[in-house]
Order: sequence, then structure tokens, then C-alpha cells
Amino acid sequence: MNNIGNCVIAQSGGPTSVINSSLAGVMSKVFESDNIKTVYGAINGIQGLMKENFLDLTKFKGDEQAIKTLKLSPAMYLGSCRYKLPSDYENSEDFKTIFEIFKKYDIKYFFYIGGNDSMDTVAKLSIYAEKIGFDIAIMGVPKTIDNDLACIDHTPGFGSAAKFIATSMLEVAHDTYIYDMKTVLIVEIMGRNAGWLTASSVLARNEYSKAPHLIYLPERAFNEDKFIDDINALLSKQQHVIVAVSEGIKNEAGQYISAKSEQVDQFGHVMLNGTGKYLEQLVSNKIGCKVRSIELNVLQRSAGHIASLTDSNEAYELGRQAANAALNGKTGEMAIVTRTSNSPYTVNYSTASIHDIANVEKTIPDNWINEAGNDVTEELVDYLRPLIEGEANHTFTNGLPTYLPVTHLVPKK
Repeated sequence: MNNIGNCVIAQSGGPTSVINSSLAGVMSKVFESDNIKTVYGAINGIQGLMKENFLDLTKFKGDEQAIKTLKLSPAMYLGSCRYKLPSDYENSEDFKTIFEIFKKYDIKYFFYIGGNDSMDTVAKLSIYAEKIGFDIAIMGVPKTIDNDLACIDHTPGFGSAAKFIATSMLEVAHDTYIYDMKTVLIVEIMGRNAGWLTASSVLARNEYSKAPHLIYLPERAFNEDKFIDDINALLSKQQHVIVAVSEGIKNEAGQYISAKSEQVDQFGHVMLNGTGKYLEQLVSNKIGCKVRSIELNVLQRSAGHIASLTDSNEAYELGRQAANAALNGKTGEMAIVTRTSNSPYTVNYSTASIHDIANVEKTIPDNWINEAGNDVTEELVDYLRPLIEGEANHTFTNGLPTYLPVTHLVPKK
């Protein structure tokens, strides 16, 4: 491989609190290489690349303060997209367009930072490059708050989302306990088919609060009658019941309880709506006590002010690992982290074949869920706890955290 040329980095899918840490990691490593002349950022993922919508990231070379601020900035500095490349390599204009642009800009390295759908893009571009004999290193950099990528112990973004969820659960528990009356609070948490985020709410438990008192994950079939029985059993012994529930819980027939239609997005994902509200109404009808539901929604992925330092540091190192692998001739792979110990917490970094990762979904092992299907085990708690450790050292301006401006993403009037 003739590895002297230029580089493109792009981000895709849903944002996280630390995806820009991975971007900063890739940038810091490629800036060290004499083989890379210009580092481009594709605005709005693979769609922006096809439109030649590039930002020259080389301007950040040597600017340590900007890189530090980028590392601590939430969401996606380069913007995002949700675009599925076709499987028909022979007749698709997309692949021809992409590789013509790679050739035009002398791109020898392409890094795509994203989740499962983004790794599908990495896999397809890697296959096409090999088919036509194109000289380029294509690498995946993992991110997703869902923690559902294969071949990796945990994904960047998950630890920070888990920290936010556990913190929010502890705080709403304090809020709930103030009244001397029977209440049920249902907290809806992201997670379509994998319950990692909902499970992380268990970290809110301490010596005086056992909230969440019930946890329901999509890995187990959800039974409405048993749900009501579980709540009634607790209400017979205590005033308050706080429930953590995944948005993607399904009934025994495998149907999402919140799917109001059969609408799907372009990746084939059923569009969900209102799990918490549905269960709120169910409890109101069946039990009749004071009940409310809240949905953490995008706050789970955008709360940069409470990001896990462990998560941020690992995201940065995975970006550097991907860049280092590409600079050493690897392609068609994704940077991964492997846990070597829970206590003390230690990890190793390496890469894995993208073809073992793309379109494979990692869910919670069944033995990490209790027999009743309404809680998690200590093994899962031990797995989760190290991932939320540490607090990022933010700089504040006028009382608010200082983030890198995203003027290039704001629509012009």
C-alpha cells in the first residue's frame, strides 16, 4: 500500500457525550504522521462526503487547547447522517461517487466513527475497495450509547450515558420520596433490542435507596399482568415504586409494546413511541395510585457536563488505535477495547475484523438478568461500575461548560 496521501474522518448515527473524544484521538495520531498531508472532516457523514462537503481539520494541528476542548465537547463536531449504502456493488452509483472523490482528493485513509449501521458502511466500503483494487485504509472507530457492538467489551459513549442515567435515577428517587403517599414512577430509557442502558440504572442504588426497584429489559419477554403483580407486591410493603424500563420491551409474541405502527426507518428498525406513557396508563387503570412517567430521551446521549472520564479517555485512545492501525497498513477493521480485570479495572486496545462486527448485535447475557426478569445480577453491576468512574475537567464560561463552536453545522439564514 502506498500510504502517503490525505485523510478523511466522518461521524455517523446518533451522537454521544464522547464521540468527539474519538475524533480528537484520530486527529492527534494522524497529525503525528508525515505520511498524511491534509486531514479532512466530512460534514454529515458519508452523505457529506458524497457531496464533497469537507472541513479542513489540519488547521487544528498543533492547537492543543482546541483538541482538548473538542475532546470534552458533546454531540458530533462533524455532524451526522443516517444513510445506508446499498448491497448492490456493481450497479450502485454511491460507491462509484465515493471512490471517485477518494481519488480526486488523494484519500489514502478513511475513518468512520459510529455504531452498528456505521460499521455496515465501513464493511461495504472495505469490500468495494478490495473488489476494485483501490489503495486505501478504511477503519471503523466505535461509538454507541447502546453498547451493542460485537467484539468489544463496551462501546465509547455507553459509560457516560450510564453515568447520566444512574445520576438521574438517584435524583428522581430523592424527588419521589418527599411525599407520604403511594406512588409509582416509570423511567423510560433508550434501548431497542439491548438493555444495557436500562440496566445501568442499577448503579443508582445505595445504602438508603434501592431505586430502581424494578428493571425490565428487552432481552426478556414482557408480561403486563406480571408487571402489575410486581408493582402491587412492592406497594404492599413500601410507599414508592420506581421502575426502569427499556423503550424496546416486547411481549411474548415479540411485538414492541410501544410500536404504534409497522413503520420502519431506512435501516429496517421499527419506529417506537411511548413505552413509559403506555405503562403509566396501564398502572393508572389497574392500580389507581399516583403514577407518572418520564423519558430521558436525548439527554442520555448529550449530557457532556457529566461525562465519565473513563469513557472519554477510552474513546480518545480508541481513535488513536484506529489511526495507528491504518498507518501500519491495516484496513477493514475496527478499534476495540478488551477488559482484562474488573478490580483493578484494566483494558487492552487492539483491532478486529469489521466483518465480525457489522450487523451483529450484542445483548445482555441471560445469566446477568434475574430469574423473575425484573432485575439484574451482581455480575452485571461489577461489569458496569468501572465504566462511569471519573469526571471530565471542564472549563466553564459564564457558568456554562465551554464547548468547541459548531458554526459550520448551524444553518445560515
